[in-house]
Amino acid sequence: TGVTPMTLARLVFDSGADLKPIDGRVNILLLGIPGGTHDGTDLTDTILVLSFHEKNQTLSMISVPRDIWSDTLKDKVNSAYHYGQRKKKGGGLILAKAVISDMVGLPIQYALVLDFSGFQRVIDMVGGIDVTVPNAFTDPEYPIPGKEDDPCDGDPEYKCRYEPLRFDAGLQHMDGKLALKYVRSRHAEGNEGSDFARGRRQQEVILALKSKVLSKDIYLNPQELEKLYAAFDEATDTDLNFGELLTVGKLFLRTPKENTHRISLEDQLYTPPSAWYGRYVLLPKESFTVIHDYIQKALK
Repeated sequence: TGVTPMTLARLVFDSGADLKPIDGRVNILLLGIPGGTHDGTDLTDTILVLSFHEKNQTLSMISVPRDIWSDTLKDKVNSAYHYGQRKKKGGGLILAKAVISDMVGLPIQYALVLDFSGFQRVIDMVGGIDVTVPNAFTDPEYPIPGKEDDPCDGDPEYKCRYEPLRFDAGLQHMDGKLALKYVRSRHAEGNEGSDFARGRRQQEVILALKSKVLSKDIYLNPQELEKLYAAFDEATDTDLNFGELLTVGKLFLRTPKENTHRISLEDQLYTPPSAWYGRYVLLPKESFTVIHDYIQKALK
């Protein structure tokens, strides 16, 4: 588990396990998969790099759009975990870290994959979260779980597979189910239907969950903390041992809100003609080297 008496003492009185920072930073890849039994259950809808600077107590959250084309994979970046898992058990984390590290120009020490069902349960366990929705949007085609292969009585548009979603601007309380819809919505009208807007929403929900955990002092309640960890453990695949995971959790919770910085790659990417790759993809406007420099300058 990585939990020794010394680790426990350090978790209580200091930082916890030694995470072996590189250049003062601990970089963790957070992936979200839809789960279930339909096709594409291990394609990563959410790709975030959490970059902690331990000494400065800062956190930079880098959203990596799932549609960026990878020459290494000859596919979109969201397929890295899938291809790695197909090679061997545990290979998904290894390949995803390597591919995404090349894209963002940062060494990635750890990775964690979260099944969205676990994400939903964790939010429900803390009583829901409060999220300020910056822009109202409507998604007329949010997929209904379990309806992926429904023939819809011969309807050629398969309308029974989808439900309409509407989010109004302003502060909203969300349970796990609603928060999941908020971060996964992909067919909203206008800019809110973009990969970049979805990345922003994912960051908002993660920070809202952090605020809720802090407000409830769950991390000071051993029984609640144990339940929360059990929910994460059931729905995650990670190369962090238990001691390291607790340490990362403490690092995340103790980072002040004003020291948390969100980084978007929207201005660094463009959409080429679909004929180039036979599908919608994103490419660097100049090169990944330029993106590396951009991220380095934006890091806190």
